[in-house]
Amino acid sequence: MEKGTLVEFRVQGDRRLGVIDRPDGKTRWFVVDERGQSHSLAPRQITHTVNGNTYKSSDIPAFLAEVKPYLDPSSLEVAWELLVEEGETVTPAQMANLLFSESDSAPCYAAHCLLSDDKLYFKQKGDAYEPRTTAQVAERKHQIEVEALKAREQQEFLVRIEQALQGETVEWQRHDRQRLEGLEKYAALLADIVRMGVNYDSLARAYPPPAPVLETMNLLGRPATPPGAFQLLVDLKWWSANENLFLRRSAIPVQFPSKVLEVAQQRLDDQPTDSDTNRLDLTRLKVYTIDDESTTEIDDGLSWEQLPDGQDRLWVHIADPTRWLAPEDDLDLEARKRGSTVYLPTGMVPMFPEILATGPMSLVQGKVCCALSFGVILDENGGVSGYTIHPSLIKPTYRLTYEDVDEMLELGVQAEPEIAAIATWATKRKAWRYNQGAISINMPEAMIKVKNDDISIDILDDSRSRQLVAEMMILAGEVAARYGQEHNIPLPFRGQPQPELPPEEELLRLPAGFVRACAMRRCMPKSEMSITPVRHAGLGLDTYTQATSPIRRYSDLLTHFQLKAHLRGEVLPFSAEQLKEVMMTVTSTTQEVTMVERQTNRYWALEYLRRHPEQVWEATVLMWLREDSNLALILLEDLGLQLPMVFRRTVRLGEPVLVKVSIADPQKDVIQFQEIIYQEAQTVGM
Repeated sequence: MEKGTLVEFRVQGDRRLGVIDRPDGKTRWFVVDERGQSHSLAPRQITHTVNGNTYKSSDIPAFLAEVKPYLDPSSLEVAWELLVEEGETVTPAQMANLLFSESDSAPCYAAHCLLSDDKLYFKQKGDAYEPRTTAQVAERKHQIEVEALKAREQQEFLVRIEQALQGETVEWQRHDRQRLEGLEKYAALLADIVRMGVNYDSLARAYPPPAPVLETMNLLGRPATPPGAFQLLVDLKWWSANENLFLRRSAIPVQFPSKVLEVAQQRLDDQPTDSDTNRLDLTRLKVYTIDDESTTEIDDGLSWEQLPDGQDRLWVHIADPTRWLAPEDDLDLEARKRGSTVYLPTGMVPMFPEILATGPMSLVQGKVCCALSFGVILDENGGVSGYTIHPSLIKPTYRLTYEDVDEMLELGVQAEPEIAAIATWATKRKAWRYNQGAISINMPEAMIKVKNDDISIDILDDSRSRQLVAEMMILAGEVAARYGQEHNIPLPFRGQPQPELPPEEELLRLPAGFVRACAMRRCMPKSEMSITPVRHAGLGLDTYTQATSPIRRYSDLLTHFQLKAHLRGEVLPFSAEQLKEVMMTVTSTTQEVTMVERQTNRYWALEYLRRHPEQVWEATVLMWLREDSNLALILLEDLGLQLPMVFRRTVRLGEPVLVKVSIADPQKDVIQFQEIIYQEAQTVGM
């Protein structure tokens, strides 16, 4: 190649012209560009040679000025239409003659530029270019339109992102939402930090971002990691800083499908025929519903009456949602998919659409309601001496809170003797169960509520009213199970194997109270479900099933389906094998619900502690997690929270200590305490 030859080469993909200066070794050449910079090029790096004249590097700008008027990409379409039928290949020189009727250096180089840049009409074949077929051009035009639309949407998305980051109100488009939902899924991986116990770096390596997420984060100059995606969504006000990632990462549906909502509305507008035509009219009874003030799904009520023979009969009335649905219909299948209502500090995710769950399915004060009523006569010790089960009609008289009932019992309100009678029987009933081997483990339970980002934590006290309701619900569960056992009905029976508790002398060596209860709790085996009756050791019952929350627990709904069909004399909706299969699915779902509830409660507990860094808490050392490293479980007594703590000194189980939060990061599930000595505690207001 001669000195002064003008050649084209690329620098980081950009087209550049230079003039051959001298050889560089045997095969390479030194080329000087228009800026006077020298480049050592191998022959393969030279993409085009301008034939005809010799040049100096200072001539390059003038040459490019000559080329510029010829650079009209639209002219290639004309050439393509002339060449496509024959399928002839064409060189840049031939293209210059075809397009410009010229063959000088400038038009030839212009033709080379047009052809080498073209992605639509021609494809390179050696040193020449071949016209694409008509079909290929049509397809590539479509691709270019799609890519252009995508690029435009991307640019518009970035504009809206910047507006949102600046606090402006943004109307997100459908394709925006798809991108943001991709970010949501990636950011929700943060929940795996808690579930799997991995750190951020490991998580990022294990879950590289999908291409759209990587593209979005790179365009915004943000780290393409789950924490980076989470922070972007928070900055956009798309998520709150305390978004429930556990719920998002789960398979638990939060919204109801539109079809299910339509069916619910139809049932409300046009009540289905009641299959139970012989409902027992119990509207004469005074019915008390007792719940927390915030409860909206009211699924149980209590009554007491004295029979002509002087015996007392207790009634446990349970809401009858099967009045509004049938096995395998849309409402039933949706409830089965959910498994149960999800209770979170921020609110609940119901098992049924709220228009039904909090309306006609609930036992609403002052309204005639359908129910499944369990009438029970107890012997003087509290054992069941007789019972009856009826689909019924009731009219709830009073909606009471637990606090209301506690006050009524304390004051001995004469106008409501029924409450006192039920409480008396509940006490006998509890004593009877403990005589049958029931095991009592009393540990404080935290009730966490979040409203308008304010967190409150109260201890769920084991008051007389709560014990009263609990005993009546257990009673109904025993009666339902006994009916199933006596009539050979497959039900979701619940049992618990007999625990192997520590020897009494070993328990007595532990401090009484929470430490001893904690040691016993560790020995309690998990409850289990079976389609045949099984003993529940914890409750002290030979047979038991849950039947008192059919609006909130799908297993209770199954019990209702089976019992009511048998009471009507109909074929059971679920055979033993069918019931077993459904129970396996529901059990898996409810385990996930329980995990989400537990993780969410722990998150808000840590967030509460994070917001109170200077508070000194009274705590009790409950048990050792790793005694060799001084890692213990402590109970924050004012909050009912049980959390791990590493001690820097030797402590005893049951020892009271004062602690303060040193590190609390709910998103990373990290909590650390420091012990406060008494003198220091006094200085901070103890």
